[in-house]
Amino acid sequence: MTELVMWIEYQLPNLIVGAITKESIYGAFENGITAEQHNAHPRVADKIPAVPENVTDQIRLWETDRNRVDMTLTHLYEDFPSKEMFEQCCDYAKDHGCLLWEDAKKMRLLVRVEFHPEMRQFLRRLR
Repeated sequence: MTELVMWIEYQLPNLIVGAITKESIYGAFENGITAEQHNAHPRVADKIPAVPENVTDQIRLWETDRNRVDMTLTHLYEDFPSKEMFEQCCDYAKDHGCLLWEDAKKMRLLVRVEFHPEMRQFLRRLR
Protein backbone atom coordinates (compact mmCIF):
# COMPACT_ATOMS: atom_id res chain seq x y z
CA MET A 1 0.00 0.00 0.00
CA THR A 2 1.31 3.44 -0.93
CA GLU A 3 1.23 6.12 1.68
CA LEU A 4 2.11 9.76 1.97
CA VAL A 5 5.35 10.48 3.78
CA MET A 6 5.03 13.01 6.57
CA TRP A 7 8.04 14.05 8.61
CA ILE A 8 6.98 14.25 12.26
CA GLU A 9 8.88 17.02 14.00
CA TYR A 10 7.10 17.09 17.37
CA GLN A 11 4.57 14.80 18.98
CA LEU A 12 2.73 15.88 22.11
CA PRO A 13 -0.26 14.16 23.74
CA ASN A 14 -2.78 16.29 21.83
CA LEU A 15 -0.67 17.73 18.99
CA ILE A 16 1.48 16.45 16.14
CA VAL A 17 3.68 18.85 14.18
CA GLY A 18 4.98 17.54 10.89
CA ALA A 19 5.88 18.41 7.33
CA ILE A 20 4.65 17.02 4.04
CA THR A 21 6.96 17.65 1.11
CA LYS A 22 6.03 18.30 -2.49
CA GLU A 23 8.21 15.35 -3.52
CA SER A 24 6.35 12.95 -1.23
CA ILE A 25 3.03 14.22 -2.60
CA TYR A 26 4.22 13.72 -6.19
CA GLY A 27 5.30 10.20 -5.30
CA ALA A 28 1.80 9.52 -3.97
CA PHE A 29 0.22 10.98 -7.14
CA GLU A 30 2.40 8.72 -9.32
CA ASN A 31 1.03 5.74 -7.39
CA GLY A 32 -2.59 6.70 -8.04
CA ILE A 33 -3.44 8.62 -4.88
CA THR A 34 -5.43 11.81 -5.46
CA ALA A 35 -5.82 14.96 -3.39
CA GLU A 36 -9.40 13.97 -2.56
CA GLN A 37 -8.35 10.80 -0.73
CA HIS A 38 -8.04 11.53 2.98
CA ASN A 39 -6.95 8.59 5.08
CA ALA A 40 -5.93 9.88 8.47
CA HIS A 41 -4.23 7.94 11.21
CA PRO A 42 -6.79 6.10 13.40
CA ARG A 43 -5.94 8.34 16.40
CA VAL A 44 -7.16 11.43 14.50
CA ALA A 45 -9.59 9.92 12.00
CA ASP A 46 -12.65 10.63 14.16
CA LYS A 47 -11.76 14.33 14.54
CA ILE A 48 -13.50 16.75 12.17
CA PRO A 49 -11.72 17.69 10.01
CA ALA A 50 -9.22 14.85 10.29
CA VAL A 51 -6.80 16.66 7.97
CA PRO A 52 -6.59 20.44 8.39
CA GLU A 53 -8.07 22.46 5.55
CA ASN A 54 -4.84 24.33 4.82
CA VAL A 55 -3.06 21.00 4.33
CA THR A 56 -5.72 19.63 1.97
CA ASP A 57 -5.72 22.94 0.05
CA GLN A 58 -1.95 22.76 -0.43
CA ILE A 59 -2.17 19.14 -1.59
CA ARG A 60 -4.88 20.12 -4.12
CA LEU A 61 -2.67 22.98 -5.37
CA TRP A 62 0.27 20.62 -5.88
CA GLU A 63 -1.96 18.13 -7.69
CA THR A 64 -3.34 20.85 -9.97
CA ASP A 65 0.17 22.13 -10.65
CA ARG A 66 1.39 18.65 -11.54
CA ASN A 67 -1.55 17.90 -13.84
CA ARG A 68 -1.61 21.32 -15.50
CA VAL A 69 1.11 20.84 -18.09
CA ASP A 70 2.66 17.82 -19.71
CA MET A 71 5.94 18.65 -21.44
CA THR A 72 6.83 16.85 -24.65
CA LEU A 73 9.92 17.55 -26.72
CA THR A 74 8.89 18.31 -30.30
CA HIS A 75 10.18 19.36 -33.69
CA LEU A 76 8.34 21.95 -35.80
CA TYR A 77 8.03 21.61 -39.57
CA GLU A 78 6.87 24.54 -41.67
CA ASP A 79 7.42 26.21 -45.06
CA PHE A 80 6.34 23.20 -47.08
CA PRO A 81 6.64 23.79 -50.86
CA SER A 82 3.18 22.29 -51.50
CA LYS A 83 -0.04 21.31 -49.77
CA GLU A 84 0.43 17.77 -51.06
CA MET A 85 3.84 17.39 -49.40
CA PHE A 86 2.44 18.79 -46.14
CA GLU A 87 -0.43 16.28 -46.18
CA GLN A 88 1.92 13.39 -46.95
CA CYS A 89 4.10 14.35 -43.99
CA CYS A 90 1.07 14.61 -41.71
CA ASP A 91 -0.12 11.18 -42.82
CA TYR A 92 3.35 9.68 -42.34
CA ALA A 93 3.65 11.10 -38.81
CA LYS A 94 0.07 10.00 -37.94
CA ASP A 95 0.76 6.47 -39.19
CA HIS A 96 3.73 6.28 -36.81
CA GLY A 97 1.81 7.81 -33.87
CA CYS A 98 4.17 10.78 -33.67
CA LEU A 99 2.03 13.66 -34.95
CA LEU A 100 1.19 15.93 -32.02
CA TRP A 101 -0.35 18.94 -33.80
CA GLU A 102 -1.02 20.25 -37.29
CA ASP A 103 -2.17 23.54 -38.77
CA ALA A 104 -3.39 22.84 -42.30
CA LYS A 105 -4.04 26.50 -43.02
CA LYS A 106 -0.43 27.57 -42.37
CA MET A 107 1.02 24.13 -43.29
CA ARG A 108 2.82 23.56 -39.98
CA LEU A 109 3.10 20.43 -37.89
CA LEU A 110 4.70 19.21 -34.67
CA VAL A 111 6.10 15.72 -34.22
CA ARG A 112 7.79 14.03 -31.28
CA VAL A 113 11.49 14.91 -31.24
CA GLU A 114 12.56 11.24 -31.35
CA PHE A 115 10.74 10.92 -34.71
CA HIS A 116 12.70 13.78 -36.30
CA PRO A 117 15.41 11.61 -37.98
CA GLU A 118 12.76 9.42 -39.64
CA MET A 119 10.75 12.45 -40.73
CA ARG A 120 13.86 14.07 -42.17
CA GLN A 121 14.60 10.94 -44.24
CA PHE A 122 10.97 10.85 -45.40
CA LEU A 123 11.20 14.49 -46.53
CA ARG A 124 14.40 13.72 -48.47
CA ARG A 125 12.66 10.86 -50.29
CA LEU A 126 9.76 13.16 -51.21
CA ARG A 127 12.06 15.74 -52.79
